[in-house]
Amino acid sequence: LEGLDRDEIRRWYNGYNWLGPEKVYNPFDVLLLLAERRFGNYWFESGTPTFLVETLTRRGLPTPDLDGMTGSEALLSTFDVDRISTEALLFQTGYLTIAGEEDGGRRYRLGYPNLEVRQSLGEALLEELLPAEAREKTGDPQLRELLEANDFERLETLFRGVFAAIPHQWHMSSPVARYEAHYASVIHCCFLMHGVEPVAEDSGSRGRADMAIRADGRVYLFEFKVVERGREGIAIAQLREKGYADKYRHLGHSVHLIGVEFSREERNVVGFDCETA
Repeated sequence: LEGLDRDEIRRWYNGYNWLGPEKVYNPFDVLLLLAERRFGNYWFESGTPTFLVETLTRRGLPTPDLDGMTGSEALLSTFDVDRISTEALLFQTGYLTIAGEEDGGRRYRLGYPNLEVRQSLGEALLEELLPAEAREKTGDPQLRELLEANDFERLETLFRGVFAAIPHQWHMSSPVARYEAHYASVIHCCFLMHGVEPVAEDSGSRGRADMAIRADGRVYLFEFKVVERGREGIAIAQLREKGYADKYRHLGHSVHLIGVEFSREERNVVGFDCETA
């Protein structure tokens, strides 16, 4: 392990769990890490999950919903590929693992096991959600740098460019392109692709913010809305009125509220409101 950070190894490759006291590393990844001496998406790249990505896209499931899905023991034991549930498919293929128990142990809460899976699956799904030209607009590592610099003006410009690059026919062929879930999925996957780990449906006592990002003593809370006309201010208003930032105040973190509104007609960002809570 000389020259390798153990915490980074854990973040990249550990995390598989079947309700035991210890989490399990992906051995394929660890062996290649020791051989290559660099971090990479070794397991994911060993076999492109075309069937999985196409199935998720066809079913129109919002990508932020994948992390936190639940399923029963019987459901997760299903082996009929033609009728398999999304939860069972992701669990059995190793893209989700057991994160905890619910309902007295009758249901399992699922989650991404580690950074490799979270980042790689997000990138693969983004290829289905966006054409190459739109994906390139995020400019690695520009997206992450803008967030770290709190440069919200340029972040808005970046997202406008991403959605503007989506051709009309791409929208027409997508079953969810007119809905909030589509826009939330695109932004969620953009962050995942660049190594940022967003939390979907961040729960508080009065509701759930659509997306939260926590990094280095900073918290970013996002709310997404699809509106009929121009900027309406309802996204930032919900973040403010529901008090989503309250749960972080005792930590001393700086909390930024970001309300993003999309026009159903223009298929792009028409409102991007930011304030520090």
